[in-house]
Amino acid sequence: MTLARIVRRAAPEADGLQELHPVLRRVYAARGVLDPMQARPRLGDLLDPQALGGIDRACDLLEDALRSQACIVVVGDFDCDGATGTAVAVRGLRALGARHVDYAVPDRRRHGYGLSPAIVAELAPRRPDLLITVDNGIAAHAGVAAAKARGMRVIVTDHHLPGASLPDADAIIDPNLPGDGFASQALAGVGVMFCLLLALRARLRERGAFAACAEPDLRELLDLVALGTVADLVPLDRNNRILVAAGLQRIRAGRAGAGIAALLQAGKRDPARCVATDLGFVIGPRINAAGRLQDMRIGIECLLADDPGHARELAEQLSAINAQRRELQDEMVERAQATVGEWIARHGHDGLPVGPVLFEPDWHHGVVGLVASKLKEHLHRPVIACALSDPDDDEVKGSGRSIAGFHLRDALAEVDARHPGLLLRFGGHAMAAGLSLRRADLPAFAAQFDAVARARIPADALQAVLHSDGELQAEDFTCELARQLRYAGPWGQGFPEPLFDGEFAVEGWKVMAEKHLRLDLRPANGAHPLRGVAFGAWDGNPPPARIHACYQLELDAWNGEERLQLLIRRFEAVGSGSFNAFSPCGSSAGRAIR
Repeated sequence: MTLARIVRRAAPEADGLQELHPVLRRVYAARGVLDPMQARPRLGDLLDPQALGGIDRACDLLEDALRSQACIVVVGDFDCDGATGTAVAVRGLRALGARHVDYAVPDRRRHGYGLSPAIVAELAPRRPDLLITVDNGIAAHAGVAAAKARGMRVIVTDHHLPGASLPDADAIIDPNLPGDGFASQALAGVGVMFCLLLALRARLRERGAFAACAEPDLRELLDLVALGTVADLVPLDRNNRILVAAGLQRIRAGRAGAGIAALLQAGKRDPARCVATDLGFVIGPRINAAGRLQDMRIGIECLLADDPGHARELAEQLSAINAQRRELQDEMVERAQATVGEWIARHGHDGLPVGPVLFEPDWHHGVVGLVASKLKEHLHRPVIACALSDPDDDEVKGSGRSIAGFHLRDALAEVDARHPGLLLRFGGHAMAAGLSLRRADLPAFAAQFDAVARARIPADALQAVLHSDGELQAEDFTCELARQLRYAGPWGQGFPEPLFDGEFAVEGWKVMAEKHLRLDLRPANGAHPLRGVAFGAWDGNPPPARIHACYQLELDAWNGEERLQLLIRRFEAVGSGSFNAFSPCGSSAGRAIR
């Protein structure tokens, strides 16, 4: 069971934010926001897309393609970033005058990841003149070569870290290329594609393309850009906060596309109250489920739909797939937790690998990333979960999630450098990465990955840290402050939602849905009684009479009314000294690689 300690965020004085509530001022200051311009993301402050390397050459190619009405095929990816990026590319290019735009998305089993020779061969009958990758391509040496051998031009738009060499594409746009002059390396794949469209529109404007017609309003794509950015868990630096805030503003104003509106309806969310967490935890999983279990084209078609009725049909289909994903994920996570429980039972907690690698031959390879994410949360250490790519094949696909301070993609690169050939493929980010290898090499890889993790991660980094924005005073427990905090974001990766801590007396409690706790709380500072909800906190034992809790101030909307409640993330008995995670590891059989 993960233990955690509280570290309260330091908040410098924010003299420029005096008009804000003192708590909100403190929250902003702790995240480096010290003046009103930073606090209110404005679309006019977006970074200039022209600063992206390769964008001029990409605009040359696209301008030629529009002039000749060439056949353009967008090659996306099977996650939400790739799906939204594909939809943005198709919608944007059509708005800018392209009449022959189509898309393709690889199948996990048949094509593998990204622009591969297999998907190029499948696209050949369409006779594309130009391929544009979205959220992939920076490592597609063979795929780019295959496309060019068939006479296709290739524009790579990606945001993943490049390898030692680049593919021989006609243009490459990636803010993470060495020496790139763009001021934000945090763009998601959909953000890179949106920047290309902005630059292309500016180029066409210079050429007088809109002299006789209305200029396309690319702001109509911002709901998609916001969704992909939040769902891909890229850091919400100032530029990404501008993109997400603008997209949320459109959604709340009722100007979302039919697909996103339908997905919010399927998730029982009110568009007028939409925040980033709704994108990340309601819509994103529904889109991702299609790529994990079935066909991402279902998700892309939902995002491309203009007819509300058709969008609702697709959204309901995505919801059904997502329900199947949740059931499968729960089974896989339970087995993974059981494996960890067996490890600890045999070797003690100190015998647990610093970098665990888990494998089950019957796991679904499209869900292993979610298993790794759940185990990472439980154990607070990097985790890689693996499954067979095909039941009749000996190739294993793995997906990893990491903790702050341990760059997962770099760790895989170190393993690859020490033992060339051990990994067949790998790539990703600091916090998430994917890989493939032969089944027979799993034990060797697990040992090497654990060795790298042990060398790079100090012991004290294996304890989770809860960063609190401090205590609230009695007068702070109001619906108005909760409302201000809710809409003061967007909150997300690298710009975390406000979290507070304090002591409470537990005056009553009940179990909800067999695993959650509802608590009647009286703050120690004399504030009026409050309701608290702790999801996944019921472990069969009554809560302590007095607790120290980390919580979010939340508005609970029900039947058109709002009431204040505390969303409790962790709690402990007063004086116990550490916070327990809510979901302990199980004890049934499982298998792991050490």
